[in-house]
Amino acid sequence: MQALWLENQKIAVRDVPQPLKPGEALIRIRKAGICSTDLELAKGYYPFTGILGHEFVGDVMDAPDKTWIGQRVVGEINAACGMCEACQNGRPTHCENRTVLGISSRDGVFAEYTTLPLANLHRVPDSVADEQAVFTEPLAAALEIQQQIQVKPTDRVLLIGAGRLGQLIAQTLSLTGCGLRVLARHPSQQTLLADRSIRLIAEEEIQPRRWDIVVEATGSPAGFDLARKAIRARGTLVMKSTYKGGMNVNFSSVVVDELMIVGSRCGPFEPALRLLEKREVDPTVLIAEHFKLGEAVHALEKAAQPGTLKVLLEP
Repeated sequence: MQALWLENQKIAVRDVPQPLKPGEALIRIRKAGICSTDLELAKGYYPFTGILGHEFVGDVMDAPDKTWIGQRVVGEINAACGMCEACQNGRPTHCENRTVLGISSRDGVFAEYTTLPLANLHRVPDSVADEQAVFTEPLAAALEIQQQIQVKPTDRVLLIGAGRLGQLIAQTLSLTGCGLRVLARHPSQQTLLADRSIRLIAEEEIQPRRWDIVVEATGSPAGFDLARKAIRARGTLVMKSTYKGGMNVNFSSVVVDELMIVGSRCGPFEPALRLLEKREVDPTVLIAEHFKLGEAVHALEKAAQPGTLKVLLEP
């Protein structure tokens, strides 16, 4: 089969064997989405050799439980062992022995086929189109914020960053009725938010030490510094990005201000699919371009261009 292979920070479309893992479902990829993690892996953010990609929708071609064959599915990216302390205590996304689809010790979905355990799969409702379903994983990651903290209608919430994930965070937070403001750099990002009546804010308008909840979604030290200045004492700072390398943080001020800092990544798939089914969010507005799998190198180049949101791959 064809696949986009990463090795030594070089990517190329090549022919590789079709995957076969005993006890796992074989899935034919319908569509796959390129995210910032894929772009960072290609630049060497984390040592990985293999097939990139973790956002997908596909069809089950074979499975240990034959009732899954023919089902259209999306899949959670962390494959857990089920036996370690984290798994036994209900934290499978932090499994000590986990493999991560297209990120760590497991080939991903920028290919014609992939495999995953049945426990990772979720059936896609018939009314949810492929162009919507492919966003299930990042939409679930956006919803994880509301799994971790309570967002009240009275909360003043600042979202810093309106890229691929930031747009989905904005759409999901707006459903809570909170006092949401979003700092978006690019005009195209601003237009998408304004079209959904999500209120924007300029950096110079951000009042320091006034925000109950600040979500940092830029992954940049400058974004973190702005978030730190904006959050009020005893407020909640949600870190929705990873940072390359170290950062200088004045933790004395964090203690004095009694801040709650929450790291946030993977989230719940079933609520994400319900939002898609009910049309309460619309991720398709983020789609910039479609590419064939054979054009995957060019697709990543397109996705890396400033202001580009979601680029999709398909066989």
